[in-house]
Amino acid sequence: MNKRLITAMAAVSASATVLATTSAAEVQYNVDSASMLLNTEPSEADKDVGAGDDRSDLIIIGDNNTDNNIITPRKFPATEDNTRYIGRNFYDGDTLWLVQSGSAAEFNVCGTSASVVLCGDEYMHSEPDMRPRYAILVDGEVVRDSFVSREPERVTVFSGTEPRSATVRIIHLSEANYGAIGVSGIEADTYSDDAVSPTNKKDVSIEFIGDSITCGYGVEAASQYEPFKTATENFMKSYAYLAAEKLSADYSAVSYSGHGIYSGYSPDGSRMENSLVPPYYSNIGSLPAYARAWDFSSAVCDIVVLSLGTNDGTYIVNDPRTRSEEFSKAYRDFLGVVRQKNQDAYIVCTHGAMGYPDVYSVIAKTVVDYTAETGDNRITSFQLPEQKYSNGYGADWHPSRKTQMIAAEKLAEELKTIIGKIK
Repeated sequence: MNKRLITAMAAVSASATVLATTSAAEVQYNVDSASMLLNTEPSEADKDVGAGDDRSDLIIIGDNNTDNNIITPRKFPATEDNTRYIGRNFYDGDTLWLVQSGSAAEFNVCGTSASVVLCGDEYMHSEPDMRPRYAILVDGEVVRDSFVSREPERVTVFSGTEPRSATVRIIHLSEANYGAIGVSGIEADTYSDDAVSPTNKKDVSIEFIGDSITCGYGVEAASQYEPFKTATENFMKSYAYLAAEKLSADYSAVSYSGHGIYSGYSPDGSRMENSLVPPYYSNIGSLPAYARAWDFSSAVCDIVVLSLGTNDGTYIVNDPRTRSEEFSKAYRDFLGVVRQKNQDAYIVCTHGAMGYPDVYSVIAKTVVDYTAETGDNRITSFQLPEQKYSNGYGADWHPSRKTQMIAAEKLAEELKTIIGKIK
């Protein structure tokens, strides 16, 4: 246990409070001290504040030092010294930008209160249900689900009269092509200038490369007849996030709705060359402000899940023989890029949640041929179960929450075998 939790274990009586916003689509959550799991007794090892070299000792020692036993407001930048970056983000010297679906900042904080300062890009001026959406979690519980609609916005994470310790995550719920979430700073009423620190990395890290299914497009919509809105897009309810949670793994996502490998979504059968993932894969994002080179060495992945082909299917279906060959070549070329960027990772090629089984057959054969040509034995294919009418649909006939959960379960089982090889 992180010794930062000791302060909170001593006395917790305050309930977490959340600032309200004017957005009609915002979801509010009430979180009391019991839901924060702060009633657990510390172990004998945890009580040893002198063991090891932990910055939290300063906070604990302050309780016995009259000169330091004063709680004051303190500010912390959202740098990697203070937060752990999850997914494709970048810090511009002032603000941490959470760009991709699921991109997040996570940190431990000790104090009587904590808040974060958020800002937005040009997309915060979109229609209310199309703005960048985010959530804040405290000790694993969602305490705020909202949109970036003004800046700067100071959001209270928790507050009270007694010191406590908590783990906070700020996560981007909508997708990269509809704006990013900016974290300009962290504030806390605390004893110490060292009261905020990054959480620890997990043992396994998975990268998901995908399209709208990976983004969680329309997963919260009431029916298939609803159009797309960021208000119903939630990466935390996608198969990618859910599978990573089941496996207790870190994750990173690179996903764009309507995009493919050889063609994006095609309403008329023509090839959509402007909606392809490969040209953007090596960047943090596709929008001009975020089209910066991604440093793959900054977040090395153990497994890469490549889940593309659904949008290509809308193009291939109009001339299966010729277009399948074109798709296969493009897929094989992209496999080469993914391997170059992730030299030691296992690559799992999957597809099928929204149908087009013939496309999966092409993918599976391409993987076999690629392995034969290159000798790369760390690549495999896996077909996701197709969605069913009985499980409902999300917006525009996308997977419902139940379908996403089923896909997560199947994928997690598939990945367990690979994780066994890694460990």
